[in-house]
Amino acid sequence: MHGDENGVHELTRSERREADRGRSRRPSSKPKRRTRSDRADAAASVPVAPARRAPSGDGARAVVTAPHRTRRNGPARVFATVLVVPAIVGTVALPAYALMPGGGGFEASGVFSLSVAEAQDVDVSALASGAPLSSDAFAVTTKEEIDRAAEEAEAASLPGSSDGAYYIPAQQAEGDDYPWWNETPDDYGGGLSPLRYYFRECVDFVAWRLNRDAGVTSAPWKWDWSNLASGSAYSWADEWVARGRATSDTPIVGSVAWFPYNHVAYVQAVNADGTVTIEEYNQNSDHSYHVRTIPAGSALYLYPPV
Repeated sequence: MHGDENGVHELTRSERREADRGRSRRPSSKPKRRTRSDRADAAASVPVAPARRAPSGDGARAVVTAPHRTRRNGPARVFATVLVVPAIVGTVALPAYALMPGGGGFEASGVFSLSVAEAQDVDVSALASGAPLSSDAFAVTTKEEIDRAAEEAEAASLPGSSDGAYYIPAQQAEGDDYPWWNETPDDYGGGLSPLRYYFRECVDFVAWRLNRDAGVTSAPWKWDWSNLASGSAYSWADEWVARGRATSDTPIVGSVAWFPYNHVAYVQAVNADGTVTIEEYNQNSDHSYHVRTIPAGSALYLYPPV
C-alpha cells in the first residue's frame, strides 16, 4: 500500500467494505426500544474514522472526528424542573387580594381618615340626647276595640230622633216563640208568611213580636207589610219617621233595634250597664233565632207604634 502525495493514510479494502456496509443499513419501520446495554454495544460498534493528519509542512494537529453524542436528562435537570414548574403555576394563580398593599388579607385599611376626608361634624342637641327612649315599636288594636269603633261609626250614621205616638209593652220572657220557625225561607224557594214578609226573615220575626205585644197572635193581624213597613229592613227607619212614629237613640223594651246594614231586631231588655239584649232572626243569614247583647249606642230604636 502506497501513500498519497499528502502523506494521508489511505483506507484499506476491508475498511472501505466495512464503511460501505454501514451506509447500506437502513432502520426498520418500527424500531425496537433499546435497552441501556444495547445502546452501549451500538456505540462501541460504530467505526471510528482514523485521524487525519495535516501536512507536516503546515504544523497542524491531527483532527479526530467522533460520533455525535445524545444529550441526556440528568438528576439535576429533573430536580430543577420540579422546583420551577410549581413556582410558575402558583404565581399565575395567586389571588388578587394577596397583592394588596399592607400585606394582603381583609384587614381594615388605615388609609382612609375622617380628618383627611374633611368629614362634616354633627352636633347632637342636649334635648335630643336626653329624650326618653320607648321600647314600644307598635300598638296592637284588639278585636273589642275594632268592634267598638265600628259600632260608634254605625251609631253616628243613624238618623236623628223624632217624636210620635208609641207605647211600652210589658216585658216578655226571652225565647223563640216565632210560629213559623220551620218554614222554608225564600233562599230555598219559600214563600210569604201570614204577615206578608218572607218566612224566617228579620222583618217577619219583628212584625210577629209587635203583633204579640199588641195581644194579636192570629188573623186578623194588627201589623203586616201593608201598614207596618216595607220588606227591606234598610228603609224601616225612614218609613217610621214618614208615618209619624217615634224614634230615639235611647232603647226601650219592645222597641225595634234598627241597623243601617239592612237588619232589624227586637229589644228584649235594657240592662243597667248600658247594654241592650236583643232577639232576632237571620242575623248571620242562617234564618235562625239568636239572642245577643249590644252596646245601647250601636243602634237606632224605633218605638212600638200605637
